[in-house]
Amino acid sequence: MPTIAAIDVGTNAIRLSIANVNGDGGYQTVYNVRAPVRLGQDVFTKGAISAHTIDKTVEAFTEFKQKLEEHAVAHVKAVGTCALREAINRDAVLKAVNKASGIDISIIGAEEEARLIHLAAKATVNLKNKVALLVDVGGGSVEVVLADDTTVLCTESYAMGSVRLLKILDEKAGEERFNQLVTEYVDATQRRLQQEIGDQKIDVCVGTGGSIESLGELRKELFDKNSSQRVTAEELKGLVKKLRATSVEERIRDLRLRPDRADVIFPAAIVLHKIVQQAGVDEVVIPGIGLKDGVLLELLSQLRDREKNVHREQVIESARRLGKRYFFEEKHATTVSRLALQIFDQTTSFHELDSEARLVLEVAALLHDIGHYVNVSNHHKHTFYLIQASPLVGLTQLQMDLVANVARYHRKSAPKMQHKPYEDLSPKHRLTISKLAAILRLADALDHEHASTVETVEVECKRPRFLFRLKGKGDMLLEKWALVNKRDLFESVFDANVVVEDLAS
Repeated sequence: MPTIAAIDVGTNAIRLSIANVNGDGGYQTVYNVRAPVRLGQDVFTKGAISAHTIDKTVEAFTEFKQKLEEHAVAHVKAVGTCALREAINRDAVLKAVNKASGIDISIIGAEEEARLIHLAAKATVNLKNKVALLVDVGGGSVEVVLADDTTVLCTESYAMGSVRLLKILDEKAGEERFNQLVTEYVDATQRRLQQEIGDQKIDVCVGTGGSIESLGELRKELFDKNSSQRVTAEELKGLVKKLRATSVEERIRDLRLRPDRADVIFPAAIVLHKIVQQAGVDEVVIPGIGLKDGVLLELLSQLRDREKNVHREQVIESARRLGKRYFFEEKHATTVSRLALQIFDQTTSFHELDSEARLVLEVAALLHDIGHYVNVSNHHKHTFYLIQASPLVGLTQLQMDLVANVARYHRKSAPKMQHKPYEDLSPKHRLTISKLAAILRLADALDHEHASTVETVEVECKRPRFLFRLKGKGDMLLEKWALVNKRDLFESVFDANVVVEDLAS
């Protein structure tokens, strides 16, 4: 299995994570490193990244490149966040990094950053049937995400990251401006949460980012707790008080914080505490994940999709070879397959079938007429036997059975329990066959004259009606009438009426 890597080019540091992909589709992290390059220090004071910081960034990426080669990394993705988004000379930084390491950095927006953090959070924390507040305190911005176990409900990004706020605190009369800014942003967060969920309670608050992880470690040490993976609202209040009373030097010496964490942890603690207060949550869960984990999961998903595409291409090529063996009419087969998939993709919320069923439909559509090789009369039955007798590369025996049955029912009789091959399958698979055969019948009708007249079909689904709108050459009158004549199975299976635009129902 391949080895993948994610690089998070943040405001306060640059992080590399390398992971081995498991056979079960997951991954195991094998190497993590953090380079303390503070891009935001330049950007938030001068608007640009200095030559010295660019050199340090290039140095970090040069070392990363060596580690990627040592671990034989096959796929790497690097993302840049707030500091790079705002730097007026970011293109120079990207070019310097690419020239030295061959690595391209993608600048991502706040919404994409939030999506990737949510991706990592839901893979680690149980969010099922819960409303979750995700708070990521970075160096340049704070991402506040309202989400459930499947989707991001809303996201807000505020320019109150710890490095940015530290600059305000360091300025003359900075504390007053600091408090004003944090209050304004947190109040805006509260208004947005009320707008989205009203009086509904937030079930879990998840904190991410290096500063929040450090707060978890401090919580464990200062309050003699056995875990750093959570902090209560009351403990957070105590941490703010403790940090306010200590200098940066004391935090390094007494609290054993890294120098590049000791200064930014105080503004981060204040921001998190105020958000927790406003959201009305009792504690923050700190799972130890971040943007780079979301990037790894995204890479993993892309690899799986790529493997699926390779598998699909193998199956389709094998099906085409089988069709040619029996002298099928390839143009008609391809047209029917294309139209069947268009109908399938537009009716997913009704048939509730997965990508495997989609592939079964595609193959059945390509091969539905190969029975003509034996005899035109009852060719659907001959198609069934020819498919069953001709294994396709990439399909299991069960999948071949499904393909054969779907193709068999593209015309004439609907699926019946009196038909032995159909009866022998499980109720779940019989239902799948009925749904796919119903779709295939409509697609076949749309190329009734084998002239590829219909180019696209649009399906408007509003129960109890499915409105079919055809686009193609001419008036397509014959195809519209054929669709009406072959709609019975679809209407029966989906308990809905098929209406063709410009024809009476």
